[in-house]
Amino acid sequence: MTAITQRRRDSLRRYFSGLALEETLSGFLFATPFVVGFSVFIAYPMIYSIVLVFQNWDLLTPPVFVGLNNITKVFRDPVANLSLYNTAFYTFLAVPVQLGISFLLAMALNQPIKGRSFYRAGFYMPMIVPVVASAVVWQRVFHPEFGLMNEVIGWFGMEPRKWLWDPALAKPAFIFMSFWMIGRQMVIFIAGLQNIPQSLVEAASIDGAGRLHQLRHIIIPLMTPIIFYNMVMAIIASFQIFAPAMLMTNGGPQNATLFAVLNIYRNAFEYYNMGYASALAWELFVIVVGFTVTQFYVSRRWVYYETG
Repeated sequence: MTAITQRRRDSLRRYFSGLALEETLSGFLFATPFVVGFSVFIAYPMIYSIVLVFQNWDLLTPPVFVGLNNITKVFRDPVANLSLYNTAFYTFLAVPVQLGISFLLAMALNQPIKGRSFYRAGFYMPMIVPVVASAVVWQRVFHPEFGLMNEVIGWFGMEPRKWLWDPALAKPAFIFMSFWMIGRQMVIFIAGLQNIPQSLVEAASIDGAGRLHQLRHIIIPLMTPIIFYNMVMAIIASFQIFAPAMLMTNGGPQNATLFAVLNIYRNAFEYYNMGYASALAWELFVIVVGFTVTQFYVSRRWVYYETG
């Protein structure tokens, strides 16, 4: 009996070992498309761009090693510094307002109002509109002669503005246009609001807490992880603004909308200076990662998790 039992155990061990091996191979097989795609389209270009930082390459002639010239040029180039300023101006003004508007919309559309699903779909609809189509539409909205924006401000007795053709108004126009794309943040906020225990709100109401006190002491603290997530994603997306600026103004007027990614694109595919463009790209990468790490560090002071 002992020998038979041992044979059965060995048979079961071989069976489960073969099953585990089969599952492992199946896992690697299903992960292969992602691994190949990541390696070819992300990892390899990033590694090769590090090599290009130390070279001068115009896409036609062989690369020439130039040492740290591209890196030092990044800090001396006034156009590069201006592009970072434009990007920071856009990010730090647009993101807080985006979060505020999307949170208020989520609060309103979380109430049991008639046609709630229709309003939610309407505010989210711009997210599925192609970027090119949105840029063309907003270019017409900001037209200095027959644009809708001048028509609206004319109702209040204001003079028509040139908007995208005025260096002082171009970046504010882009910030205003960014509010068109708050649907994703709104949907995430709605999901977070629906997970707040109603028992806490009802208990606070019974204790005499008004709407503002409930918002300040219950809803917002419980929503801080969602607010933090939306803020991080919005800042990263704002630092990468490219298509609207290229399609609507091409960086003008007077480089007022020359954002960092557009400047990288110009140096790479208009000036054919791939080495310097790679240095600019890595500068932007370090800035974005630095801001993200800083946000995670600071979030310990104001983000409240259930497990905390």
